[in-house]
Amino acid sequence: MARASNSPASRKRRKKVLKYARGYFGNKSKLFRYAKEAVQHAWQYAYRDRKKKKGEWRSLWIVRLNAACREAGISYSRFVEGLKAAGISLDRKILSDIAVCDQTAFHALVKHAQEALEAKTAGSKKSG
Repeated sequence: MARASNSPASRKRRKKVLKYARGYFGNKSKLFRYAKEAVQHAWQYAYRDRKKKKGEWRSLWIVRLNAACREAGISYSRFVEGLKAAGISLDRKILSDIAVCDQTAFHALVKHAQEALEAKTAGSKKSG
């Protein structure tokens, strides 16, 4: 008596993997052994890069903010410090969008940040 191979489920699993591997180069799209490995790697990269993408966007926002801040005559780090001192809690995504789309509003934010920095340094000089 031959052993049971569960052929329908095995075939379904292999077809599913080969379907995911469609478009891969060479054996990786034709042969199950290589397709399985390629698909597993692809899923690992996809998982990792979904996390990485968030950092890449954040760095893009920071670059945009830095450029806009320099144009307004303040460095990015001082701008962020000034916003914190002024009690303005906007995230970098929103700030970047404001810097790109509405320059007058951004300049008003820069002005608030500079005033808060001046008040902060004046307060520290009095106590020191």
